[in-house]
Amino acid sequence: MEVPALLTPDTFTPILKKLISTPDKFGADDSRLAFHHLLRPSSATPDQIGSFLTALHLTRVDQQSDVLAAAAAVLHHHAVRLKVEGVEEDFVVDIVGTGGDGWNTFNVSTTAAIVAAGAGARLLKHGNKASTSKSGSADLLRALSCPLVPLSPIYTPGATCDNLHPVSALTRPLPRIPFQFLLATDYHPALSLVAPLRRMLPFRTIFNILGPLVNPARPQGIVVGVAEPWLGPVFARAIREGGVKRGLVVCGKERLDELSCAGETDAWQLHESGEIASLTLHPRMFGLPTHPLCAVSGGDAEENAQIFERLLNPSFKKDTIPEELKPILDFVLINAGALLVVSGIAKDWKHGADLARESALGGMAWEALVKFREAGEQALKEVQPSSS
Repeated sequence: MEVPALLTPDTFTPILKKLISTPDKFGADDSRLAFHHLLRPSSATPDQIGSFLTALHLTRVDQQSDVLAAAAAVLHHHAVRLKVEGVEEDFVVDIVGTGGDGWNTFNVSTTAAIVAAGAGARLLKHGNKASTSKSGSADLLRALSCPLVPLSPIYTPGATCDNLHPVSALTRPLPRIPFQFLLATDYHPALSLVAPLRRMLPFRTIFNILGPLVNPARPQGIVVGVAEPWLGPVFARAIREGGVKRGLVVCGKERLDELSCAGETDAWQLHESGEIASLTLHPRMFGLPTHPLCAVSGGDAEENAQIFERLLNPSFKKDTIPEELKPILDFVLINAGALLVVSGIAKDWKHGADLARESALGGMAWEALVKFREAGEQALKEVQPSSS
């Protein structure tokens, strides 16, 4: 579907009317056109945008995989174009949750990503600051003294990209290191147009669940955590439609948007053939015991950074990990193990957890973090003179 060159509130009106009058007929093409309006300046009024997001929520059209995939494609279109070293040779992966589960657990997906990177996976993690928890991915990494400096093009006053948003001339590619973090606000500047309206709405909108689908690095493999089981098959189809080759969508039985360390996790596995298989995972399949979720609660970013260092920094003796931190370690190993299966590095769930343990306790995970920190420090040196 081609997008008209001129998008205005008048051209948005019939899209909104269709959603409200005949939501059962609202499909991918409608979603695509609507989101182009939302992300182009002055193409829809604030009242129209608020009405559209509310109608999506009330009609549950935002639960359709084709609508989600189409919206994600538009966000990719408006995102910063990345340059990534070695992307053709490596199988790039991500691990991310939709948030909103209310459990406020330790930063397991970020830690699991770094542990998997230490075990040989190529991680380009997409994330943000805390929204529904005390500590988001960006908060934890900053507390670990990692500068979050965009290493690929970032939007600044200057030339235009697609005649929509200004873009800088910084084009150094992301270096080929095991772990990288992409701060969502750096790579999706168009979202600033709708951010104030989203904050005014008393419910989580479609943008809250689009995050896992819009990593600008377009990973080939991904582990996605969802907080509601009905989202599982929806997301599995959406990541397939978005071009992911291998994936795993998970929802802990406690409505946890991670693989649960407390018991069973509902999962939907996307195979390279395109087949989606439903399965139930359990810590014993990773060779690990169960732990109640209260044992893996998180604190603020500084507290979680201290736990991260105690688990992964080689300066601490790993044979003396405090008993109270062992549940968090197992929680991380389960999620990192699953990611290593999706990456193709581990042959099964237990093998994945074993490789993750070796990375965590053997210092490889910490080395992956240090390489990321050093790359950020180098990038900071390069951009500081031009910004002074």
